[in-house]
Amino acid sequence: MNLSLEKPLIIFDIEATGASVSKDRIIDLVMLKVHPDQQEETRTWIVNPTIPIPLEVSEIHGYYDKDVEGKPTFKEVANEVIEFIGDADFAGYNSNRYDIPLLVEELLRVGIILDMTGRKTIDVMRIFMKKEQRTLEAALMFYCKKELVNAHTAGADVAATYDVLKAQLDRYEDLENKSEFLHEFSKDGDFVDYARRMYVKEDEVYFNFGKHRHRRVEDVLEVEPQYYSWIMNNDFPLDTKNKLKQLKLSFDFKKR
Repeated sequence: MNLSLEKPLIIFDIEATGASVSKDRIIDLVMLKVHPDQQEETRTWIVNPTIPIPLEVSEIHGYYDKDVEGKPTFKEVANEVIEFIGDADFAGYNSNRYDIPLLVEELLRVGIILDMTGRKTIDVMRIFMKKEQRTLEAALMFYCKKELVNAHTAGADVAATYDVLKAQLDRYEDLENKSEFLHEFSKDGDFVDYARRMYVKEDEVYFNFGKHRHRRVEDVLEVEPQYYSWIMNNDFPLDTKNKLKQLKLSFDFKKR
């Protein structure tokens, strides 16, 4: 079953130097753009992450330091990436937790804000976990009766993710083939930042980590203002810091 799209949908996958949104860098970025008329176009960017690739990570996705020598940096391709994205929605496998936060972070590092206002985000893994609870390899075999060749390469993972998403729509009658429905179905919470350090509950924002987990951000800012400084001066993603800064500015304005 094809998707019923009102605007383009980008299915994408990232291979990086590691799993940390704040520390690690993109190496391989593949985007498949599906248009409302079902036309498809693909872009691939292999970039020099500018930091060493740990050996244990290289052994997973196959990219070693020598493979990225002479490749452009992400800064050099960022505008091309943004232009290709346009106003598209996003889909991926575990993309809400990893690929989207890392992409947002990389763009922020080069001074580009990816406006996510109004964009739908479809996490194929969340649909899969709700329905079957397996890995991407098992998902491809379960839904499509295919083996995932070259697993952990961005191109193979993108193709597998798209195949699984279409097969899920064929298999489950209750799944609507619209981005808005799949966005709501596959999300697992309302988070303020992509690293999920803060979340929204009943129109209030709460911390989602550390000693103040599940406490209102405004309450913490009121009784322990130095906690804000601690976050801003430590190794937290830029997106988290920017969102917290906005909340603090709003909080300070209400106190006037």
